[in-house]
Amino acid sequence: MPPVAAPRKLIVNVDGGARGNPGPAAIAAVVTDPDSGDVLLERSETIGEATNNIAEYRAVMLGAELANELGASEVEMIGDSAVIAHQLRGEWKVKETHLRPLRDAAREALDRVGEWSIRNVPRAQNAEADRLLNEALDAA
Repeated sequence: MPPVAAPRKLIVNVDGGARGNPGPAAIAAVVTDPDSGDVLLERSETIGEATNNIAEYRAVMLGAELANELGASEVEMIGDSAVIAHQLRGEWKVKETHLRPLRDAAREALDRVGEWSIRNVPRAQNAEADRLLNEALDAA
């Protein structure tokens, strides 16, 4: 039986965080169907020592990778970091020079999907990605 085709547009909730800042860090992404709300794919992993912002950018890249795996041509990225959302949309400058390559890599990953948007929500509205992130950190 052939695999079921993914919808054209996907919703991807992402979260990245570090315990300490910097400290042990992890990233997580949860991909859902925008019509049914069904979770199609989720993944989390530890990334070693990092800052919260580094982890947030890496989470966006992971989310874009998962959307590509599912054949999306449009993605709505949702996270709880206003800084990352504003920087990716080009509304805020990236003052920390070490973060500029990560911002650029995250944009490139999103551009590979096709059409994209990113918005930030309160952490409570990003609960599944936050849960996965903390499970990865707890297991490390």
